[in-house]
Amino acid sequence: MLVFLDGQYIDQSEARVSVEDRGFLFADGIYEVIRIYDGRPFLAAPHLDRLRRGLDATRIASHAPDWLLDVTHRLIAENGLQDEDAIVYIQITRGAAPRRHAFPPSGTPATVFAAVRPYARPAAELFETGESAISTPDTRWGRCDIKSIGLLPNVLANQMAKEAGAFEALFVRDGVLIEGSHSNLFGVIGGEVVTYPACNYILGGITRDLVLDLATRLGIPVREGPMFVDRLEDVEELFLTGTTTEVLPLTRLDGRPVGDGRVGPVARRLQQAYLESILAASGAPAH
Repeated sequence: MLVFLDGQYIDQSEARVSVEDRGFLFADGIYEVIRIYDGRPFLAAPHLDRLRRGLDATRIASHAPDWLLDVTHRLIAENGLQDEDAIVYIQITRGAAPRRHAFPPSGTPATVFAAVRPYARPAAELFETGESAISTPDTRWGRCDIKSIGLLPNVLANQMAKEAGAFEALFVRDGVLIEGSHSNLFGVIGGEVVTYPACNYILGGITRDLVLDLATRLGIPVREGPMFVDRLEDVEELFLTGTTTEVLPLTRLDGRPVGDGRVGPVARRLQQAYLESILAASGAPAH
C-alpha cells in the first residue's frame, strides 16, 4: 500500500519514522480516522475540523489541515480503492527531537502520516442481534476530548472486553456510564435518547453529532445527561456510535440483558437514517 509520510507518497514497507519522534517517546500526537464509502470520504470536513481543534489544544500546530483531504483522495486513487469501503488513518506528532519533556525548538517539523486500508462494515447480523459490553472504571486522563494517540487505558479496557467475550468496554465515572473504549454511548430511557454531555470527559464523536442531529430530525426526544450503571433496569435500549461502528446496538451489559435483550425500535430507526445519510452524501449503497 502507498502511504503519505512528511510530504512524500511512498510504499508502506519503506516508511520510516525516527526513534526520537515524540509520538514514539511521549505519545505526543493526535490522530483522526475518516470512513470511506464506495471510494468517497464520509463527513471529512467535521473530522478535519476536530483534527484542527486537537492540533490547537496540544499546540502542535494552529492551522486547519484541509490539504489532508487532497492526500486522502490521492491515497484512495493510488491504492485502487475508488469503488471500495475503507478508512483513512491520519496521525500528526510534534516531530523528532532529543528526548526532553518540554517542546522541541521552534521550527521542528511535525511528523505527518496518513494511510488508507480496506474496511468492511460490521457484519449485518450484529445490527440485527446487537452486541455485548462490559463496564469498567474510567482511568483515563482529564482531556478525553482531545483525540490523543496516548490510548493505553482504552487498549487495556478493550482487551478486558475481548477476554470477556464482549465487543466493547464502557467507562464508568462516578457511577455514570460515560462512553466506550473506542465509541460513544447512547441509551433510551422513557422513549428519550440519552447520551453523556460533550465535555472533557468524552471524545465528542463525529458520528455522535450526526446521530443527535438525525434523532432531532426524526422527532425523537434527545437529552444530554447521565445514565447510571446501577439503574440499568431503567434503560430500554443501548447503542454505540462511531466512525467504524456506525450505529451498533448493545443488547447485553455485564452479562445482563438491556431492556428485553433485543435490538430496540429507536436504534433501528437511527440505523436506517444513518445509512440514508451515507447514501445521500457519498452515493454508497445503503445495505
